[in-house]
Amino acid sequence: MRPEFNGQINTTKLPIEGMTCASCVKRVETAISKIEGVRAVSVNLATEMATFEVTDKGQVDEVARTIEKIGYAVPTFDVQLDIEGMTCASCVKRVEDALSKLSGVVSANVNLATESANIIAFHGVEIASLIGAVKKVGYTAKRRASDTSSDDERRASKEAHYVSLKRNFITAAILTAPVFFLEMASHFIPGVRESLLNLVGKQNLYLFYFVLATIVQFGPGMVFYKKGIPALLRLAPEMNSLVVLGSTAAWAYSVVSTFAAQILPAGTANVYFEASTVIVTLILLGRVLEARAKGRTSEAITKLMNLQAKSARVLRNEIFVDIPLDEVLSGDIVQVRPGDKVPVDGEVTKGSSFVDESMISGEPIPVEKTAGSDVIGGTINKTGSFEFQATKIGADSALAQIIKMVENAQGSKLPIQALVDKVTAIFVPIVMLIALITVVVWMVFGPDPALSFALVNGVAVLIIACPCAMGLATPTSIMVGTGRAAEMGVLFRNGEALQDLKNTEIVAVDKTGTLTLGRPVLTDFKLFNGFEENNTLSLIAAAESNSEHPIAEAIVQAAKERNILVPTTDTFNSQTGYGIEAEADGHTVQVGADRYMISLGHDLSAYKEITMALGNEAKTPLYAAIDGKLAAIIAVADPIKETTAAGIAALHKLGLKVAMITGDNQQTANAIAKKLNIDTVIAEVLPAGKVDAIKQLQAGNTHVSFVGDGINDAPALAQSNVGLAIGTGTDIAIESADVVLMSGDMRGVANAIALSKATITNIHQNLFWAFAYNVSLIPVATGILYPITGTLLSPMLAAGAMAVSSVFVLTNALRLKRFRATH
Repeated sequence: MRPEFNGQINTTKLPIEGMTCASCVKRVETAISKIEGVRAVSVNLATEMATFEVTDKGQVDEVARTIEKIGYAVPTFDVQLDIEGMTCASCVKRVEDALSKLSGVVSANVNLATESANIIAFHGVEIASLIGAVKKVGYTAKRRASDTSSDDERRASKEAHYVSLKRNFITAAILTAPVFFLEMASHFIPGVRESLLNLVGKQNLYLFYFVLATIVQFGPGMVFYKKGIPALLRLAPEMNSLVVLGSTAAWAYSVVSTFAAQILPAGTANVYFEASTVIVTLILLGRVLEARAKGRTSEAITKLMNLQAKSARVLRNEIFVDIPLDEVLSGDIVQVRPGDKVPVDGEVTKGSSFVDESMISGEPIPVEKTAGSDVIGGTINKTGSFEFQATKIGADSALAQIIKMVENAQGSKLPIQALVDKVTAIFVPIVMLIALITVVVWMVFGPDPALSFALVNGVAVLIIACPCAMGLATPTSIMVGTGRAAEMGVLFRNGEALQDLKNTEIVAVDKTGTLTLGRPVLTDFKLFNGFEENNTLSLIAAAESNSEHPIAEAIVQAAKERNILVPTTDTFNSQTGYGIEAEADGHTVQVGADRYMISLGHDLSAYKEITMALGNEAKTPLYAAIDGKLAAIIAVADPIKETTAAGIAALHKLGLKVAMITGDNQQTANAIAKKLNIDTVIAEVLPAGKVDAIKQLQAGNTHVSFVGDGINDAPALAQSNVGLAIGTGTDIAIESADVVLMSGDMRGVANAIALSKATITNIHQNLFWAFAYNVSLIPVATGILYPITGTLLSPMLAAGAMAVSSVFVLTNALRLKRFRATH
């Protein structure tokens, strides 16, 4: 068991990576020993573990930082726990505090809407200690597995919980109905109560109420006692505690009035069985509606999980056989027939077809797949049949990564949640104190029967307080918002990106692969100084064949299309952002931008008109020199995507400015910008200069979001306030981004920003409701309006209002499901 920190000396162990010798051990021991309050330091090279004694968790964090500062690593791991029994924001705070106090836990983020905890801890922390910490504060936890069976089990558990709540509510409602209608009828039909009392007698009627109310209180209402009483005994009350105190007070007072009225002051022997039963029934109704709404908030994850095929048709012993999905291995040849789901990720080896990838990318048009094309597990084959080689399976598949990314975003905590955490930490104790003060004030200053007034108002205060609404306000909106985003092909990596993206003022965009298809074609080939066309193109293509740049691919492809033999190169050198130099077939070949040729000493003044004309046609001109002589001007054009103009128009409609960052010369960049109505152009930018370009746009604290797709974009994605990566780009770019767009459509950027604005607005609405509800109605429940208007808040109405409060927050969050994409 990992120790908690309570001022006592605790022995703690941290794993260390990177130590190779005894001097490493000595260096680590010395560094740790210098930290104030840390003692008995011992570092073991064989186990790669540091052992030391501390009295405060902050000292453990300081030790980890110190180890990393001197060049070694303290490895961490992520774990997710499913937690049962949380009902309000106070529960969330309690579980977070319990986990955070454990030695070795770096962070703990608990989410009421997903009923889970995301924990980052140092290796060596036992899962059992995490589960034990949760159990110690009164909740049940188990580790969430990542396989499909675990997801099915989790859904079945939630469904069983919903069915149990519904059964309890129906039982309570049936038993409550006679008490409520018989007691309340007297308020609407004169003489009914008197006639009923004359018919059965007052005591017999109260005994009837007592039987029904007691069954409700300790039958369906037992769910509140099971959580509320232990929380009270731990001096850590939460929502269940408030319900227990309020409903029990009304029930117990009624029992005394029924069986021992003589011990009460004259005129105060009133029964409130209808209040105790209605409180339990309405709060159970609220829980039922809340559970149902919570299920709807997680529909996006469920839909993604349902995309996964259950089996695959795999080549075994020269024949294709159907096997369970978890038996598919990387390298297997898989057959996909018309209408089948693609079971795993892979590369097509035989056949062709069109595949519907809309559930992954949000693009409605099926994508053609031929030999060499990549396919994604979970997508649906249309008309043709093909075979592919499995490349990524299980947790490595694109679908699994998408699900994980969405789950992480839904389980994240926004900076805006900090205020809620501070309030909920003290909310329930404050409510109990207000209820106690209410009772005392009514007992001392209230009119007769003072005890009855004190009871009614005290119970109303306990029941109307709703910490659950505060706990649900932020996470439910995040769940629905990020889920809707995933359906549209927009994946938020974390909650911070979801909150920050709405502040975007400028959208900076890398041109190649983002605004354009990223597949340039050779458009012009102008020769000089007597060079012959085919031979020159052959040498240039040979030099470019060593480069992975899209322009290089266009040149090589042009040579192949003309059936020109491309020789091999003897040497190759690349100067990023300038050009390349290679030795091919006995010739020195240099290809690059004008700045490269100028650095080599070439005079380009005679060719300026040619390059400017090409640039004005949105073509990118390059120069080629062979054996020191200028041989040709090459022009390539990268076709603009059909949806780019609409995407930029959508960003303008949101009131945003668009800036294009490109390595193209100024003329080419200006031509593209004019065609697309781009506001700002930063041209002739070297890859390393993209970060400086972002900083330039960020001058004056301007909030800049950057959209890119290539390896060279990774630093710019990190520098921007929010980085958005095109999902069709490289993995490193996606890892550097805060938001991933699963299609190359620029309209996805506008969708992401608009959805960020809608989600944060929704959160503000929820928080306003949750706080305004409690701030306004708790004073009313105390009876503050009675001296002015004679109005008191019935505990029954308080219970109804509390149920409505939570349902309102959930229903408001579900409105985000109706968010419509930009067209």
